[in-house]
Amino acid sequence: MAFDSDLEELRAAATGYAARHQVIEDCAWPEGARIAVNVTADFDAMLLRRLLGEPPMQLAKGEFGGRVGIWRLLELFGSHGITATIFTPGRICELYPEAVRAAARAGHEVADHMWEHRVPKEPAVEAAHLRRTAAALERLTGRRPIGTRSRHSHALLRAEGFLYASEDVPDHRPHYIHDADGGGAMLNLPFHYAIDDAMFFSFAWLNSENAAQRITDPDRVFELWWEAFRQQYEVGGYLNICLHPFVSGRALRIAMLDRLFSRMKTLPGVWFPSCEAVARHCLATCPPTA
Repeated sequence: MAFDSDLEELRAAATGYAARHQVIEDCAWPEGARIAVNVTADFDAMLLRRLLGEPPMQLAKGEFGGRVGIWRLLELFGSHGITATIFTPGRICELYPEAVRAAARAGHEVADHMWEHRVPKEPAVEAAHLRRTAAALERLTGRRPIGTRSRHSHALLRAEGFLYASEDVPDHRPHYIHDADGGGAMLNLPFHYAIDDAMFFSFAWLNSENAAQRITDPDRVFELWWEAFRQQYEVGGYLNICLHPFVSGRALRIAMLDRLFSRMKTLPGVWFPSCEAVARHCLATCPPTA
């Protein structure tokens, strides 16, 4: 029967997918930390809005992230002693170079987020985009990026010296994704859309109708994210928070994040490292199996 055939195909796909993922089960964090919290920001500005052909008002909303939002986030991170990871498209280096330099000077990791928020389908063009972005980030920060939030192929990323990706979400813990042919593995630091500000605070999200708007009370998001943090804290683990300067850079959301980080810090053993620090720790202490 067609149903049975479809079921077997799904089972085979699920089995193969699971076989490629190696979860890091019990990786102890440095200095006895109970949880690693990666605070990340996708510095898209207006790039995704432009690719989607959205109207000028939406482009201006993205521009707010480069003119105002990123600076507010950097100030917030500094006030809490948080080392964040700023996933930055290469084109942003041309649009907001001072913000990129400021993030690096403050000690934050500046990582890859594609050239202009898309991964070309043609392998040669994809490689050119990745190299162009890495070169642009290195010119402004003095360091070549070793992490990415993108769908660049893992083989290409490894060839270009990248150590980790922060994109896929098959588990809540750091894990390795092995190539289907067994040729290598890439460390993935997962985030979830439930801990992504764009899911809660995006007006006119992807040209949606008014009835489908995602404008949530910051107090509600505070409670949701606090409970997500507490759950991970209780079991001892990992949390990746995904922010966008044009979204969370608004004053009322900065205030919410300030309260959230302050409350997190009341518990012992909370570590706020960059994604690079987590990646290097995992690779050194819990490397992938062959």
